[in-house]
Amino acid sequence: MLTNPFAFPILSTLCYLPLAGAFFIMFFFKRSWTGLIKVFSFVVSLVGFALSLLLLPSFQAGSSEMQFVEKHSWIDAIGVSYFLGIDGISLVLVLLTTFLSAISVLSSFSAVTVRQKEYYASMLLLETGMLGVFMALDLFLFYIFWEVMLVPMYFLIGVWGGERRLYAAIKFFLYTLFGSVLMLLGILALYFLSAAPEFGIGKGTFDFLELSHLVLPLKPQLWLFLAFFFAFAIKVPMFPFHTWLPDAHVEAPTAGSVLLAGVLLKMGTYGFLRFCLVLFPEASRTLSPWMVTLAMIGIIYGAFLAMAQSDMKKLIAYSSVSHLGFVMLGIYSLTPQGLSGAVLQMINHGLSTGGLFLIAGMIYERRHTRLIAEFGGLSHKMPVFATFFAITLFSSIGLPGLNGFIGEFLILLGAFRAKFLYAAFAVSGIVLGAAYMLWLYQRVMFGSCDNPKNQILRDCTLREIVYMVPMIVLMFWIGLYPKPMLRLSEASVNHLHKIVQTAQPLR
Repeated sequence: MLTNPFAFPILSTLCYLPLAGAFFIMFFFKRSWTGLIKVFSFVVSLVGFALSLLLLPSFQAGSSEMQFVEKHSWIDAIGVSYFLGIDGISLVLVLLTTFLSAISVLSSFSAVTVRQKEYYASMLLLETGMLGVFMALDLFLFYIFWEVMLVPMYFLIGVWGGERRLYAAIKFFLYTLFGSVLMLLGILALYFLSAAPEFGIGKGTFDFLELSHLVLPLKPQLWLFLAFFFAFAIKVPMFPFHTWLPDAHVEAPTAGSVLLAGVLLKMGTYGFLRFCLVLFPEASRTLSPWMVTLAMIGIIYGAFLAMAQSDMKKLIAYSSVSHLGFVMLGIYSLTPQGLSGAVLQMINHGLSTGGLFLIAGMIYERRHTRLIAEFGGLSHKMPVFATFFAITLFSSIGLPGLNGFIGEFLILLGAFRAKFLYAAFAVSGIVLGAAYMLWLYQRVMFGSCDNPKNQILRDCTLREIVYMVPMIVLMFWIGLYPKPMLRLSEASVNHLHKIVQTAQPLR
């Protein structure tokens, strides 16, 4: 572990700044101060992003150890500590979270017109929950953040969502809660197993780094893996646990969809990387063929479902099932290239799919419909919008020169090294992805603009350009020069690979 080089607890400050902002909005702002609430929320999220950038100069990219560590005793009687820290994998996800949170708040200014005080407070509370998940190194604390994140997202969908918002919110809540309960049982089992001297620790603890020293036989590893598997597989979501996702995406407000796709789904893949591979390495190796099989089914099945959709947001939602299948394939190829590609693709998916949901939100604000058949020829009336749409869509497809290509290439390389058949099936998902995305663009942007409602549509506003340009810049930067992003997580990924192969504990 590497201690915090700052004179203040930077991880705690970064994590709880949005919570403090939400508190101020709820208790010190009048409901009628809508303009001030919007600006204040954006400033808080922007300061959070700036704070996360402060981590970069002090981060030791060559080390796989946990950095900026904050550890304090909390509930000594049961071995719970307040324990925060990040490595390269956590760092890139923290940066993604703070970046997309600021973009999401800015994109909400004209999209949300009711209960704005509660809406922006929920957005900031959600950011705290997401950041805590990526920072927590005590399983008890991790579980608290995992559940905290669930509440504001439930309200974002249920209060500010579409016509079937209550159905979608309850479905999201029940699915996630089911997985969370099983994970809680797994966490408690790890606590009691850690108290047994024969497994290498001899005291009950929730400390993740200490639990990584547990030496468990294969059978208990398999059972514990399954307990964590359901929580993380539902969150990804993997096939066949994906059915909550389209409803949640379609009914959620635009910013909710951006954060759901960009960050919340990554909590599942992060959970597999951080906990399943480290705590249950032998079970991960044993079950990797089954995990890869589910990933490949998700890639192809999600692509076919996306191709069949008539609703723009539902198409993008099913594309997430396919794209996150690639991430899971990279993780359970159990190769350095696959793991590196999976981490990078988590960031890429957050940018490209988050951008696509922003694009869909712009259209919905103007036309109040998401049906693809309602559009056509929009490129004639909205050239700036058409450019943003095209770049983001090509990023999602994985066009060389944009961010999606690098991640998919590394994943396919890792899958090929694991087994040729894995890569062969995965390539079909790329072809299908190009087919449904290009078909979507052709139907929406090309052809004649015959619908009178489309002929009066205005192009992107200055605010929309402001939040889309940083997304586009990152897509090109990662696509043309991915080395800085890969270097941040390289040491952690290599150590993670070593853990899976040799059961070496974390430090």
